[in-house]
Amino acid sequence: MADQRVDVVVVGAGFAGLTAARELTGAGRSVVVLEARDRVGGRTCTEEHLGTWIDLGGQWIGPGQDRIVALVDQLGLRTYPQTEAGDDVILDGDGARRVANVAFGFDDDELTSYLELVGALEAIAEQVPLEAPWSAPRAQEWDAMSLAEWVRTRGVVERVAGLFEVGVQAVFAASSAQLSLLHAAHYLHSAGGWSKLTDSEGGAQQDRVEGGMQPVAEQLASRLPEGTMRLFHAVTSIAQHDDGVRIGVSAPAGPTELDADRVVVAVPPTLAGRIAYDPPLGAQRDQLVQHMPQGSVVKFHVLYEEPWWRDEGLSGMVLAPGEPIGVTFDCTPPAGRPGLISGFFEGPAAVAAGEQTMEERRDVVVDVLARAMGERARDVAGYVDRDWSAEPFTRGCYGAHLPPGAWTVYGPALRRPIGRIHWAGTETAEHWTGYIDGAIDSGQRVAAEVLAALGG
Repeated sequence: MADQRVDVVVVGAGFAGLTAARELTGAGRSVVVLEARDRVGGRTCTEEHLGTWIDLGGQWIGPGQDRIVALVDQLGLRTYPQTEAGDDVILDGDGARRVANVAFGFDDDELTSYLELVGALEAIAEQVPLEAPWSAPRAQEWDAMSLAEWVRTRGVVERVAGLFEVGVQAVFAASSAQLSLLHAAHYLHSAGGWSKLTDSEGGAQQDRVEGGMQPVAEQLASRLPEGTMRLFHAVTSIAQHDDGVRIGVSAPAGPTELDADRVVVAVPPTLAGRIAYDPPLGAQRDQLVQHMPQGSVVKFHVLYEEPWWRDEGLSGMVLAPGEPIGVTFDCTPPAGRPGLISGFFEGPAAVAAGEQTMEERRDVVVDVLARAMGERARDVAGYVDRDWSAEPFTRGCYGAHLPPGAWTVYGPALRRPIGRIHWAGTETAEHWTGYIDGAIDSGQRVAAEVLAALGG
């Protein structure tokens, strides 16, 4: 590979990198995609357990996510709706309560307060330009405070703040104290509102792909020209010179190099910052990735012989403010067996869970489910989880977030190319930032950018 030169090297074979490669090869450019893992798909990961596929990473798509919906359709794959039939359970200081909908677990004043809080945040979000959040009319003010500080200024009661915090951590895999208000507002705007982020029907959790999400990436990769994909190839350095770019690679056969005219870096910001650059990146770009930590999440799946909760009129959704796991879903496959309850340790709870063994995490999850849905929840056939912060080529999910003060100081460097280096990844997307659809959006954008730089 040391003697090979291509038009473009793409670093990372997640949906952003694969989309960029697809667009570039479709335009007749020679491309090599370098992926450190033994697989494609990035922050998606589909495995088989107890005879069924499960998604240990990203799994849902929803209305408005036109790019991933179109890709699934183009590949001839089928989707099915996230099940919601049955009563939900709220587990909090009052114990376990069955409700037809989680909204019914709160009195009228609490619901009004919650809706007013969300409405106020959406009003801010509408004022944040998707392409340049730092240019919002009150950007400095909104970026100077955390989302948690802003919630406190609203004077909401503890139960409302707790409900909102469950939603925040479910969306960002970080606590409201870790997020800039400006960042949260931009994220909302990129998706079209709070309900788009948090709802199943009509929202980002509406549908799933039969067979799992990683196979979508695998099919996308399989359609690239032969020789494009290189697995087990971790990029260690990127050196720019007058005639192009030289990429240093750690490969199974030993260190090697590859030359290109341009390079697309399509890995999470924290990983992009660990590549050695020559000349070094400018201070603004380097500081940007230092101020973009990944979220913290452990995604779990509890497997049962059958979805027994359905016979008891339960949906499998548990909302548990104050517990280590905030929310669960019925993710039983379309075949109806085995039964599958899925959920997350998120934010600070995920960091703490990362210090535990999988067996210890299993005990925590099963205990919460038993207190919420009954003792039958302890009759577990299997348990599996994935700590995405421990993944060496991810270092956290679902995406990166910006703490107070970061957007207005470092934000302009997010998408701006540096010489022959271009940046992709869901964090750089203007629409559906943090989602698979955003990753595809960024791949399309960066491919157009590279083609323009190469002369079409």
